[in-house]
Amino acid sequence: MKSSKREPVDAARDAFRDTFSAQPQWTCRAPGRVNLIGEHVDYNEGLVLPVAIDLEIGLAFRRRDDRRVRIHSLSFDETAEFDIDDLAPGSPVAPPPPPSWSVYPAAVAWAMRRAHLPLLGIDATIAGDIPPGAGLSSSAAVEIAFAAAFRQVADLGLSDLELARHAHAAENDFVGVRCGMMDQIASACARRGRAALIDCRSLEVRHIALPPALRMVIVDSGVDRELRDSEYNQRRLECEEAARRLAALDDGIASLRDVPAEAPTSLLDALPAPLDRRARHVVGEIERVRLAAAALENNETERFGELLFASHRSLRDDFEVSCEELDTLVELGRQAAGVIGSRLTGAGFGGCTVNVVSAALVSDFRRYVADGYERLYGRRPRTWVSDPAPGVSVDPVW
Repeated sequence: MKSSKREPVDAARDAFRDTFSAQPQWTCRAPGRVNLIGEHVDYNEGLVLPVAIDLEIGLAFRRRDDRRVRIHSLSFDETAEFDIDDLAPGSPVAPPPPPSWSVYPAAVAWAMRRAHLPLLGIDATIAGDIPPGAGLSSSAAVEIAFAAAFRQVADLGLSDLELARHAHAAENDFVGVRCGMMDQIASACARRGRAALIDCRSLEVRHIALPPALRMVIVDSGVDRELRDSEYNQRRLECEEAARRLAALDDGIASLRDVPAEAPTSLLDALPAPLDRRARHVVGEIERVRLAAAALENNETERFGELLFASHRSLRDDFEVSCEELDTLVELGRQAAGVIGSRLTGAGFGGCTVNVVSAALVSDFRRYVADGYERLYGRRPRTWVSDPAPGVSVDPVW
């Protein structure tokens, strides 16, 4: 996926010297993610199957002896400052009005402080090549990168999964997006060449190899979506309400995860619209993840692809988070040579599709989909090719 352009971590390291007139002590990489299957089920305690990608956030940073944080963003050419002890949801970050991107590192510092961790301040520069608004979890990557930086400078001894917990708390309780934990776990805990089968109830992670003959092609619809301006939180509320109503009928149901895939149709039909459709998607999607993981482990690539297409239909018809452009990209993907499966990925309402494609036909696939989309919409979509990447890493600067 990378081209000859500079890596974000290299750009951040060089900019640190210019910004702070000092040498950084460490660099950090935190990847974005694409979810192969298991959409809108992480906050329903379901199963998901994401992979980290080699688009990433890069940090260069240095320990401070106080609790002040100074960050310069190369992407926005802006600097933000805050004191860890002054943070609260909605609190100002200097300079007023605060740069929009600064809410994520501030949120992480706040969440880790709330957990009574002995944080130290940092000076940092940040760069990245994850396109914001594309559904590739740029915000989670920023959160994980800063969580790893705070862990490093204070020698906190936290596991990568614990970093994900703090980053998730930051997103939910400070930023105000009621997401599940998939994005943060994928960025923190992924392994090269493998998808992460995450149980969002137990937080158990099992790594599943992807066949080397397959590649992931990510296609950007060019339709931006801002989670807080979309219906994302509304979908979560609908799922919670569906679970409450079902719990009144069956006391063994605490969340939609507890509704078995073979549940009688009458159970979901007892829900009013649109709760019946929301629940039908979640219950079916959790089962599709189980089947998809088994298909990968058994090298049943055709079956795996069928499940991706089925996931998209459910997201379009039952969960209603697709859009015309995403549906078009999936249909173009279905028609293209070499495709195994295609679906929208991320929250929906715009963003990207993920396509699993035969490695030998990736170039043909990209050309066919991009040409077809350009004919219909007058703009050529961005595409990226990726293999599964590793999770967050921190390295000393020598």
